[in-house]
Amino acid sequence: MKHYHWQRDSDEISTDPDLLNIDVIHRFLTTSYWCPGIERHAVEVALKHSLCFGPYREGEQIGLARLVTDYARFGYLLDVFVLEAFRGQGLGKWLISCVLECPSLRDLPSIGLATRDAHSFYEAFGWERQTSADHLMKLTR
Repeated sequence: MKHYHWQRDSDEISTDPDLLNIDVIHRFLTTSYWCPGIERHAVEVALKHSLCFGPYREGEQIGLARLVTDYARFGYLLDVFVLEAFRGQGLGKWLISCVLECPSLRDLPSIGLATRDAHSFYEAFGWERQTSADHLMKLTR
C-alpha cells in the first residue's frame, strides 16, 4: 500500500505506519471516553489493521485518525484526536481534510463514524446525523 504525506509549515500528516508512536496513541486512548483503559496490545493490533493518519509536528506525533476500510465500499472513521496542547490550531480540520482527500479513499461511497460530542465538527465536512439506528446491529462478546 502506498503511503501518503501532506505538509503544512512544520506540520506533517502521514499514512506511513512506521511513523506511528504507539506510546502516544495508547496513552491518549486509555483516557478517552470511547475506549478507557484499552490495553496496549489491542491498540497495536487495531493500528496494524487500519489505515492510520498521523499528524506530526517536527517529527513528534500529536494526534491520530484511524480508518477501518475495505477500500471499495465501506470505511469507518474512529480514534480521531489531537493532543490537547495542539488544539485550536486547525489541526483537526486539516486531519479530516487529509482523510477525505486521500487517493485510496476517494471512491468510497460511505464513511461512517460515531461521536458523542463532535457532531457539528463532522457535519462541516458533510457527515449527516442519522435519525434512526433501527437498521444497525451490534454483537457484544
